[in-house]
Amino acid sequence: MVPEHVTTVRVRYAETDAMGVAYHSNYLVWFELGRTEFCRAEGFPYREWEEAGVFLPVVEARCRYKHPARYDDLLEIHAGIPDLKPYTLTFSYRVVRKEDGRLVAEGKTKHGFCNADGKLLKAPEPFYGWLEKIVKKSHEEGVVQVG
Repeated sequence: MVPEHVTTVRVRYAETDAMGVAYHSNYLVWFELGRTEFCRAEGFPYREWEEAGVFLPVVEARCRYKHPARYDDLLEIHAGIPDLKPYTLTFSYRVVRKEDGRLVAEGKTKHGFCNADGKLLKAPEPFYGWLEKIVKKSHEEGVVQVG
């Protein structure tokens, strides 16, 4: 199992369309919230990455919608790291409605390790070593690809 962190969010009225369903682009915002809180919970807030000159631009995003989320639903954003390579990091997400446990959406975002000028960085420390430790247990179980 991929180590994950769970963040809770309530669907706000402004995030819904005329039918009261959460608008599709909000899921990418919720994914960002999930990965930001994952890093914070694991001891390396994203602000520290940027202060050290390491940025994680999204190079690929995928979201599969399973069931609609509606206004006032309480959602759990499950974020984890299923794949780590020297130049890239992939986060996975599951959005689950807390009230009934129904899977609302799932997806992934792939990020490059870059400096402030957008130049790729190879295994930037201390972050890469920190990420390796987080995913090591899952890698040993054959779930996570490292390197």
